[in-house]
Amino acid sequence: MMMKKKVIVAMSGGVDSSTTAALLKEQGYDVSGITMQLWDYAEEESGCCSLSDVLDARQAANQIGIKHTVVDYKEDFQKYVVKDFIDKYYCGQTPNPCIMCNEHMKFNFLLNKSLEMGADFLATGHYAKISKNSSGTYFLEKGKDKFKDQSYFLFTLSQKELSRLMFPLGEFNKSQVREISEGFELTVASKKDSQDVCFIAKDYRGFIEKNLPGTTMKKGYIKSLDGNVLGSHSGIHNFTIGQRKKLGIESMKAMYVVSINFQNNDVLVGNKEDLYSKVLFANNLNWTVDPKDLVEKKIEAKIRYRSPESLASIRFVNGRLHVLFDEAQRSITPGQAIVFYRDDKVLGGGWIDEVCREN
Repeated sequence: MMMKKKVIVAMSGGVDSSTTAALLKEQGYDVSGITMQLWDYAEEESGCCSLSDVLDARQAANQIGIKHTVVDYKEDFQKYVVKDFIDKYYCGQTPNPCIMCNEHMKFNFLLNKSLEMGADFLATGHYAKISKNSSGTYFLEKGKDKFKDQSYFLFTLSQKELSRLMFPLGEFNKSQVREISEGFELTVASKKDSQDVCFIAKDYRGFIEKNLPGTTMKKGYIKSLDGNVLGSHSGIHNFTIGQRKKLGIESMKAMYVVSINFQNNDVLVGNKEDLYSKVLFANNLNWTVDPKDLVEKKIEAKIRYRSPESLASIRFVNGRLHVLFDEAQRSITPGQAIVFYRDDKVLGGGWIDEVCREN
């Protein structure tokens, strides 16, 4: 008799991961749930990752009839996700903690923990797909629900990780998932989706200032692109590329943050047209295909989660990836990810570290 495949489901307490667990059990897998405790619940700051989410995950597991385990990764979360978030803002970049959490917490620590517990696979409630070609190469693909597709947040996945992961919701759209959840009579069926940064319930600026003890925020100037001083600021962590409000300057026309300079602490502002650029450099790359086969060819690139893909060509310059878009992109932001696609397949991606305003 063939043994059932053992699948451990990362349960966050939301409708997606709970439905994932219920679906896999219904399909005949040996399912159990696991939830990461990532935050000190006594702390004032807390969005999701809250105690109520852990309790919701446990309740869903009880309703489904599966074993549920809570693992403590608070220190690792601080080290790999929260610290990166704070450091990037302090240096004038805009971080993406969801990608960092996926890379380190879910698909490193939690995946390895699941395998140690005897699992064949770790499953999550991500809206994405995994495929394998005839030569045995795994590919990450977009989920069916194009509005909820989360492949952008998963570009760091390696072949080893893809071979041990399951994304059952990739074949569904969100409304179908809620219907399925209701069919299983899960109490989380109508629970709202989490929004924004999971570990910040209020303003991120105050969070950064609170969590940089002993560090003095460096004051600086807000300048026009031609170097005229328009005002001053109390720290570059207060700004992000494309920002229009709360600039602290007076102007007869709308002004936008175009560039942030960590070296001299300047924030440069300009018109809406000044936000557009065709060229960026990226580092810390991860590829599913050989990038040499993509050089100087047209591929689709995505510079933020909600932006559409745009045609671009790539080449390598002094060890960094040079990306040239066919059409100028608005508000390319250092600290964010750039992810490359061909049709629905993820080819690879990396982290934006420089934007060239001279095209």
